[in-house]
Amino acid sequence: MLLPADYHMHTPLCRHAVGEPTEYAAHALRVGLREIGFTDHSPMRRDDFDDWRMRADQLDEYVAKVQQARRDHPQLTIKLSLEVDYLPGHEDWIRELAARHPWDYLIGSVHYVSDAFDLDNPAKLSEWKKRDAFEVWSVYFERLTMAAESRLFEIIGHADLPKKFKFYPDRDCTPMFTQFLRAAKRSDVAIELNTAGLRKDCREIYPSPAIVRLAHAEGVPITFGSDAHAPGEVGMDFAAAIQLARDTGYTHACQFKQRVRTMVAF
Repeated sequence: MLLPADYHMHTPLCRHAVGEPTEYAAHALRVGLREIGFTDHSPMRRDDFDDWRMRADQLDEYVAKVQQARRDHPQLTIKLSLEVDYLPGHEDWIRELAARHPWDYLIGSVHYVSDAFDLDNPAKLSEWKKRDAFEVWSVYFERLTMAAESRLFEIIGHADLPKKFKFYPDRDCTPMFTQFLRAAKRSDVAIELNTAGLRKDCREIYPSPAIVRLAHAEGVPITFGSDAHAPGEVGMDFAAAIQLARDTGYTHACQFKQRVRTMVAF
């Protein structure tokens, strides 16, 4: 089986991952991957915005680490990319980041539903208990839709991240899922099948099978990502993600070079 590219992985610069990029690349080869992409958490304008991303002065170091992995493993295609937080009002900063290096693609992700509430942060679990889950999911998908509409990204990351700690709405969310996916289709942006959810409390790939079915019906393309924060997580649970994609009707995934997409069978 030809494995699709693993397009989501991190480095120690984000302060919550271990292992150098060259180690991730070595593991990718061991598990049979032919292409990977590094997408560490991009800097914010303010380095004290939070404590789980690289500083702005580390961006060149990040690029150098990825370039070293390329030199160490010439038989593996390694893409240079970022996972960029989408927050309303930060679009100019994202454009600045996009212009700093020849990125192969950008993953746009929503972690914040307010400036102080990054909903997937274990340190913020108490915030969930103060809020109605449907309201959190509603704000999250409103921002995810804005991210898709912005046309700043090639991929939208882990599209139902609010389920991480198993805080689920008590109402049908299909309308908000559909609104987001239609925005993605209009903007020609992909969504990823992110296997990290299988390692979290929700024990489910991001996004859910229901959202993947809706995505296929709307004609939204896909990528695959392990969201690896350690070398041994590269390509993890890809068999399950491929099966989900095939069961839904997908036969091709996106690959990117210099932000230009091609479609590759898996």
